[in-house]
Amino acid sequence: MTTAQAAAAIRHHYDVGNEFFRLWLDESLTYSCAITQGRDDSLDAAQDRKLRYHLDAVRASEVDSVLDIGCGWGSILSRLPGTCRGVGLTLSVEQAAHVSRTLPGAEVRVESWTDYEPGTRFGGIISIGAFEHFARPGQSAAEKIQVYRDFFTRCRDWLEPDGALSLQTIAYANMAREDASEFMQQEIFPDADLPTLAEITAAAEGVLEVHSGQNGRLDYAWTCEQWAQRLRARRAEAEALVGAEIVRRYERYLKLSALGFRMGKICLYRLVLRPYASRWSR
Repeated sequence: MTTAQAAAAIRHHYDVGNEFFRLWLDESLTYSCAITQGRDDSLDAAQDRKLRYHLDAVRASEVDSVLDIGCGWGSILSRLPGTCRGVGLTLSVEQAAHVSRTLPGAEVRVESWTDYEPGTRFGGIISIGAFEHFARPGQSAAEKIQVYRDFFTRCRDWLEPDGALSLQTIAYANMAREDASEFMQQEIFPDADLPTLAEITAAAEGVLEVHSGQNGRLDYAWTCEQWAQRLRARRAEAEALVGAEIVRRYERYLKLSALGFRMGKICLYRLVLRPYASRWSR
C-alpha cells in the first residue's frame, strides 16, 4: 500500500471530526480496546488501565524516549513522564492538530512508519490499533507477512537493545478473510486487512522475540458495547455534527464489531516483543 492510499483510508475513518468522537469516547479520546475488570467498570477507568498496561510494558517510567506509532489523539503521549521524550506518528490531520494543540511538549508527525527516519533510538515503542491498517485485502499471506516483517525490522532497528515494542491489534480468529464483512471492509476501514496470529509470529521470527501475549477479545466486545451505548445516548448531537447517515454507519459498525468479538470471529492481541539478544547472557 502506498503512503497516499494508507493516508486516504485512515482519514476516511478518523477525520469524521474530533467533536463527533468526543461524544462517545472516554475523556482521553482513546479509540481502541480497553482493559475492563467487570460489567460495572467505567470506560474511563478501563481505558486508563489499558494505557498503563502498554506504558508499563515498555518501562516508560524508566526510559528516556517512546515512539507511539498510530498515536491517535495522544492518550499515550499525554501519560509519559516529563523526563521522557514522546514522538507520535499518525496519518490523520485532525488527530495531529489535536495533539499539537493539547500537548505542546510532544512531537507529532503526520507521517507513515514506512517513511519515518528517526535520528536516535527509542527506549520503547507502542503501537495500538495501527497494525490492522498495514496490509491490503488483495495481498497474499506471503505479501502480508513481508509488510509486517518490514515493520518489525524497523522497530528492532529503532529500539535500544533492551527496549520493547508493545503491540495491540485486532486479528482474524475463527473467521477466514474471505468471510469478512463487505460493509466493514468498504465503508468503515477501506483498504485494510486484519492479520492472523500465524502471520504475526512468522513476520517476527528471527527479528523480535515475543515476550508475552494476551487475547482481549471480550474486552473489545465490552468496549464496543460501551461506545455504542454512549453514541445512542447522544445520537441527536451526533447527527447535528455529521449527519444521520454517518451516525447509522458507526452504530452498525460498533454492533457488528461487538458481535464479532463475542463470537470469536475476530480477536484482540496484546503482544510485547523485544529484540533478540546479540549474544548469550552469562
